[in-house]
Parts: sequence; structure tokens; C-alpha cells
Amino acid sequence: MNPEASSLVAAYRTLLPGALRRGLARRVPPRLRALVKRLLRRLQLGVGLGRALRTRRARRRWPHLFDQGERLAALLDRGARIALVRPTASPLGLREANLELVVSALEEAGIDYFAVRGTDAFRACFAVRAADRARVTAALTASGRRCPLYVARGDRPRPGDRSALTGSRRARRMSAEAGVLRVGMLWRDPGGSLSLGLEFGTDIEFWQDEHRHLVAPRPNRVTDEVPADTPRVEVPVARLTPFAARHTRRTRAVRTLRPYAAALPEDIRFPVDVVYTWVDGSDPVWQERRRAHGDGGYHAEAANPARYINRDELRYSLRSLEQNAPWVRHVFLVTDRQRPAWLEEGHPRLTVVDHTEIFEDPAALPTFNSHAIESRLHHIDGLAEHFLYFNDDMFLGTPVTPQDFFLSNGMTRAFLSPSQVPYDAPSPLDRPVDAAGKNNRRLIEETFGPTLVQKLRHAPYPLRRSLLLEIEHRFADVHRATGASRFRSATDISIPSSLYHYYAYLTGRAVPSDISHAYLALDRPEIERRLGILLARRDRQAFCINDTVSDGRDVERQARMVRDFLDAYFPVPGPFERKESPAR
Repeated sequence: MNPEASSLVAAYRTLLPGALRRGLARRVPPRLRALVKRLLRRLQLGVGLGRALRTRRARRRWPHLFDQGERLAALLDRGARIALVRPTASPLGLREANLELVVSALEEAGIDYFAVRGTDAFRACFAVRAADRARVTAALTASGRRCPLYVARGDRPRPGDRSALTGSRRARRMSAEAGVLRVGMLWRDPGGSLSLGLEFGTDIEFWQDEHRHLVAPRPNRVTDEVPADTPRVEVPVARLTPFAARHTRRTRAVRTLRPYAAALPEDIRFPVDVVYTWVDGSDPVWQERRRAHGDGGYHAEAANPARYINRDELRYSLRSLEQNAPWVRHVFLVTDRQRPAWLEEGHPRLTVVDHTEIFEDPAALPTFNSHAIESRLHHIDGLAEHFLYFNDDMFLGTPVTPQDFFLSNGMTRAFLSPSQVPYDAPSPLDRPVDAAGKNNRRLIEETFGPTLVQKLRHAPYPLRRSLLLEIEHRFADVHRATGASRFRSATDISIPSSLYHYYAYLTGRAVPSDISHAYLALDRPEIERRLGILLARRDRQAFCINDTVSDGRDVERQARMVRDFLDAYFPVPGPFERKESPAR
């Protein structure tokens, strides 16, 4: 039970200004705050009468969903809403299911419609004539008899507006008034930690007939007015949204108008791959190989065992990728003669790449230096020109699109961090990340003039293969030295996590951007509370759970805490996992 997920706690955060909440937090001991949150949560759970009545009503209305066998539906929000239980619940799956449901309802009722390129990538959008409003309401009500189907206002929602079950009085009122009606099912995973709602629904827009034209009730990405006789065409759904599994399965075709079928300047039509670097530091063979080459680096942080602890983060990062970036073409996993025991053998969308395949000089191996490994990523055979680089402690927290990382003209986005590279001269006492930052700064100053100040967020790094090769040639000496450094060295440069982005920007091939991000350090005393808040809100596009200074005393406790959090955040197994291999 996550006390941070209490709606009363959420209301407290909404009603009280941040400064007042911070003041209260400083005066109230952490244990007392946690106790109050748990009491509020239990108070909510104790309100059982209304839930029982709603449960009874739901069982009468959809008996096939609440039989004694497999549970097909569950109650959310103290019984106020009903979700279908889906073992493979995902944002894309729900988006596609809602689209299919609405299209089927309209076609069964004989209602003319066409797909619109809306402004939200995560919801499908269809236009119907306003004159067909009553028929649309009747068609949705009929669909709602087969499963719980909700509607909400999709335009200008009023304070207190809530979704309503089709057929209810509130649903009929919204259907009669709204210029845009949001329609959809709710999904939940069997464990109850992942709930998906109308953010992945389907919007139905009621277009007005005006002077032989159809006029939209709101703007869209192409045109909000078309001649009524504009020819219809059929196109794959993937043509109308960047949030689609365009490389893994054929998407269904939908009816639209020719203007919406055209490619737009902002559409990303090039493939995007993902590269991970991964090591299992608990592997005795790998440990022996590492010990055979010395104590492990010039700085205590470089040699700290925390850098190599395996908490199964890779498994959950891959789950986050499948849930939130279904548009990724292929995944490459770079390892040192290792392979996760749970990884599906021979999956067509994942390739394990050994260090020997990307290092030209055999004398540089084995290497235990992430800077050296990262300097060779662009030598992966078959890697797309545009790719995202993940460490295994990086996760996608919400659905994202390729446009969150790239521009359609090929430019990459640089996610600058508020953290700064120390401004003093290089020192043997510098942490490896700071030493590399200072070396990057020197190269940028000598080449372009400006001074590198900011670090990059520890989030997925958008990269271009050709540009990494250009950097290798332009800074050949220091690049070669970094690749040959077996452990982190004070002379290293950090390429995909820093240097690349400044070089790309200063040569006109990257733009500064932002991504909603959380950096969670395991050594911080508030880490458990922050994980609870993140799980309750699920409001960051990306987050990182990092550990660079573990002293070994809390390893087991931290491992349990991290696995419990990740299991709750990403409960749905991904396609890269063996079916018989549960998470540890």
C-alpha cells in the first residue's frame, strides 16, 4: 500500500501552497508525517458502504465480467469506476482498443466519420456531423452494455466535470452539449498498481455543416474546415500519430480525408533504435576478471562496487521502453561476455552486442570503464543513424513520442541539467564525472570558444551515429585514449552524456530542450518517500535511480526497495523476458 497514492494526500498537496507545505514538513518529524498519510489511506479504505453498493450494481449490469473464474473487471477509486483487468495493459493497447471500439460502434450504426490528426498523440480522434449527435449517443450507449464505457467532455471541461458511464444521466447531458466527447474503457493490470484511463481514449468531434463545408469544434494539426465532399481515403493509423508500433506490427487502416493522410513537416519518418550498456557486477567470473586488472581506477567513486550492482533494473527499463515508446525499431544490449538469465533468446527486436564486436584494439579489453564503452557505441553493426542511449538505471515514466527526442529534420534534443561542471582547474581529486566534464569543456573552448558550464540530465540521450563518428575523427587523440582506458581515468571524455550534445549544438545539429525528469539518488535519506510520490503521480517522462556511493551496508534493503518500486511501476512483463522467468 503506497500512502503517497491517497487522494486525500493529493488534495492536501493541491490546496496548500508549496512554501507552506515545506514549512510544515520542516516542523513535523518524517515518521509522524508517514503515520498521518497511512491513517488517511486507511480512512479512505474504510468507506465501504458506497463501494459495496456500486459493486453490486456493476455485477448486475455486467455479470460476465465478475464471474467466479478469471477476474475480468475491478473497481477503482473506492468503487466509483470500473476497469477491465488486462495482463498486458499498456497505453498503446488501450489506445488501439478504444479506437476499435468507437469505429465499430459508428460503423454498426451506419454513421459517417473520418479520422482527424488531433493535437494529442496518445488519443485517436474522429469527426462526425453534429446532426448525427443523437445517433452517436445511442451507438455508444449500446456499446456500453457490453463493457463499462466512459465518456467525458473533450473540450472546455467545467470545474467538477467527471467521466460518466454511457447511458447515465450525466453521460447523456455531456453527449448533448459537448463539442468533443472523449470515450473509452479503463484498464488495470491484475496486481492493481497500473491504471490507464481516458488519457488514452478516443475523441469524437461534432463538426458543423456550414455552406457545404464541415467545420471543426476545435483546432487540429491540419485544417479545421474542409469541403463536405472531400474524398475519403484509408491509411494505417500509424500515419496519423507518432505513438504507434510501426516497426513491430501492422496497424489497422482507418478512414480519413486526404489532407489528414499527407505527411507533415514535423513527422519523424526515420527509424529510432535504443542502445543499452549493462554489466552484472555479481557475476563471479566478471569479478575475477576485474580483480585481475588492479584496484579499479584513480578515484574511490570510480572503483565503488555500487557502479556494478545489479538490481534487475535492465528488466524494468526494457518494460518501460515497451510500455511508453512502442515506436522504437530495435534494441541493442552492449555487454562484456554476459547475458541476463531472464532475457528471451533470439528475440527479433533485440541484439546482444559483445565488447569484442565494437572495439578494434583487442588490447583495450576487458574494459571496466563506461566512458570507454560509450566511445564505441556508434560502431554497432546495424545501428540506426538516430538512436537513444540508455543506462540500465534510466526509465521512461510516461508515454513519449520520437519528437520528444528528435526534430524531424534529424536534429537531436539536448536535455541540459541545472547541475554544473565545477569551474575550477582539473584536479586529481575530481570525481570521474567532473573530470570528464572539465576535459569536455577544454575541447569545446579550444574548438568553438564558448565555455561548457552545465551537465546533461541523466535521461535517455538522443544521438546520431554519423555525428559520433565525426567526433571520433575530430578529437582522435583524446578519443583513442578514452577508449584505451581500462578504468575511469582523469583524462577521460564523456561523449554521449555530454560532449556530443555541445558539439552537436555548436555545429547546428542539436537544440536545447527539456524533459520532465526525476533524479533519485539511493543514498539520500528521503529516497523512499520520493519513490512513493513518483509512483503515486506517474508524472515524469523519464527518471533515473542512481547509486554511485553505496558502502555495502544497505545493499539488500535498497535492492528490496528498488525492486518493490519497479515491480509496482512496471508490472507488465515485456516481450524481451522469458515467459518462465519471474522478476526476482
